[in-house]
Amino acid sequence: MILEHEIPSGSKLYFGNSAKIKREIEKVASDILYSRGFEEIVTPIFSYHQHKSIANEKELIKVNDEKNNSISLRADSTIDVVRIIEKRLGRNTEHKKWFYIQPVFRYPTDEQFQIGVEFMGESKLSSVLNIAIEIFNTLEVYPLIQISNMMIPKLLVEMFDDLTLDDFRHVNIEKFLAQRVDWLEKLVYLQHPEQVDKLLEIVPQKIKIELEKMKSLCEAIGCPNSVLAPMYYAKMLYYDELFFRIIDKNEVYARGGRYKNLELSSVGFAIYTDVLIETKAK
Repeated sequence: MILEHEIPSGSKLYFGNSAKIKREIEKVASDILYSRGFEEIVTPIFSYHQHKSIANEKELIKVNDEKNNSISLRADSTIDVVRIIEKRLGRNTEHKKWFYIQPVFRYPTDEQFQIGVEFMGESKLSSVLNIAIEIFNTLEVYPLIQISNMMIPKLLVEMFDDLTLDDFRHVNIEKFLAQRVDWLEKLVYLQHPEQVDKLLEIVPQKIKIELEKMKSLCEAIGCPNSVLAPMYYAKMLYYDELFFRIIDKNEVYARGGRYKNLELSSVGFAIYTDVLIETKAK
């Protein structure tokens, strides 16, 4: 029996203090983003293209349109924003810096509010990561910045026959160490930017190039509260290189990276508003 006051598990209800905090977070973020030259976009809740963003299609909430084509509730905003700007609004705007404040939905009834940023045609991840840091600083929240590079797991899979991307998704450290390769072991335990230079002397050239990108990003953000995680692999389909998560303990406050849609490289991030609300409400 479903009572009149019940709401589906995973859906969100904001009232009183939580609604006030949510509005304050969104105002701080939007004020900063407008001041940095970003414009706002609100995308449709329904989409034909969510399978291009979500690795596990079972997470999509699907329905059919009037012609029986499969559509999904918005489970991720990034690719839809880029696609709509490029393909639908391209004749009306040349603007490349966009943000959105809207929820995404995952099966069966999970609802998550996000503040998302997309800088289309930009390749420097520091250009948006510094904005994310500014938003958190203004909110007086000081989590850890974890920097990764999606190319490193992909290259390691090419180099070691018995490694798969699933090993990186599940952080299978034992399997990495079982390779008995000195530089790989040191890569597994790499955490701090000051450790990179010694590792650059012994890793293969392809890995060296990607580690140097991580080091450069650390230098560009000038944030002391950061760590490196070269073995981390994100589950999203579109991130192809530098990637970051903003975390505190076991909570992820934001994540973002560089990605491609067709031939266009872009950078962006999403702040998970609900996690921030819980933190600010304590």
